Amino acid sequence: MTPIPEPAVTVVGGGLAGTEAALQLARFGIRVRLVEMRPAVPTPAHRGEGLAEIVCSNSLKSTAPATASGLLKEELDRFGCRLLDCARQASVPAGAALAVDREEFSARVAERIAEEPLIEVSRHEVSQLPSLRDHHWLVATGPLTSPDLMEELGKITGRPALHFFDAIAPTVTLESLDLDTLYRAARYDRGEADYLNSALDEDRYHAFWDALLAAEKADVHAFDKGELFEGCQPIEEIAASGPMSLSFGPLRPVGLNDPATGLRAHAVVQLRQENREGTLYGLVGFQTRIKYGEQKRVFRMIPGLQNAEFVRYGQLHRNFYLDTPRCCARDFSLRERSDVWIAGQITGVEGYVESITSGLLTSWRLAARLKGIELPGLPLETLTGSLLRGFLFDTTTDRFSPMNVNFGIMPDLPVRVRGKRERKIAKTERAVTALAEWLTGAEVARLLAASVEE
Repeated sequence: MTPIPEPAVTVVGGGLAGTEAALQLARFGIRVRLVEMRPAVPTPAHRGEGLAEIVCSNSLKSTAPATASGLLKEELDRFGCRLLDCARQASVPAGAALAVDREEFSARVAERIAEEPLIEVSRHEVSQLPSLRDHHWLVATGPLTSPDLMEELGKITGRPALHFFDAIAPTVTLESLDLDTLYRAARYDRGEADYLNSALDEDRYHAFWDALLAAEKADVHAFDKGELFEGCQPIEEIAASGPMSLSFGPLRPVGLNDPATGLRAHAVVQLRQENREGTLYGLVGFQTRIKYGEQKRVFRMIPGLQNAEFVRYGQLHRNFYLDTPRCCARDFSLRERSDVWIAGQITGVEGYVESITSGLLTSWRLAARLKGIELPGLPLETLTGSLLRGFLFDTTTDRFSPMNVNFGIMPDLPVRVRGKRERKIAKTERAVTALAEWLTGAEVARLLAASVEE
């Protein structure tokens, strides 16, 4: 019997970046071992042991073409992204956003992995990355990397771990909500009325704001307000910035007139469907570190939520990432160890789709090296290029910090375009053209020709 060859690559981490990377490597005929430490080693935020488990919001953000998130999805489709297919198959109503049933999404990703004969899955913790002949490590362990592996990466790079604090919003059951008080609507009536909304008048709003500020907060080791990720600020931290901060932030009422009065309310709380059956809803923008009992007391002050049953409470957790501009080569291999590659949120990308993007492109670079192909740099005119080639290697700041994709990281247009939306459309069109040219280049075509797909 011919022995089965050892995997050429070990992908460490079965999250979004790791599973996408494993599927892409297999696409190019490369044997992969995918290692996930759960359930043997739990994390502070994961609830189960599923691959590609989503732990925060269930939204992968907008699909609209004139948005950065929409453009990133368009570019990923052109790369042949695997996880976006799974997300669409597991989608739930969310207006112009792509939101998923968490469990179904995880199950579909696991099914794709199981169907791939070049991928084997192993469940154990990886704490060391030894140099092995003809072998590469692709580390995609995410922001909740285990302390031992964090220490190993610190030894290799010679740099201590960076970190920030991230937060999760609570989830409630539909059957526990007062649907006579809540109303369905989408902001400005765009798309389907997929959100449940609770209108607050001025008195209820200020009573809620006062209770939120007074609520007892959970202790988080070494918590520093200055290390909160800007895109996931706990709602109580937003509230602390002023009495109107919520009504101009996560509770903004614009485009959501109260059907009971026909007028705009002082503030509006939105709830988004979180599973395919429509039995679970998440409080949009309600990331928090308030103690569990206090969450129940304070959030039940919201009209329609007076009897809300909480199946998941909000929490705050510490996220790890590397100083990518100073630790990594441009292909995301480590400067000190070219056989160790980095992908996902530990590179400093922030967001689900951004993590998938990182896993995909790092695996392409790794596959190209194994096949003796020199891939050109991604065009900066693309969003993927601006993120992975531009922003992540910016050394102009002393402390590198994570960021979601946005049009601001892309180069200016060569000619002035009037109107914010028109500029976004022009950048989108330029990005699509630039990516199409890159994908048909000689070296990229050589890599794509190596695909084992039918």
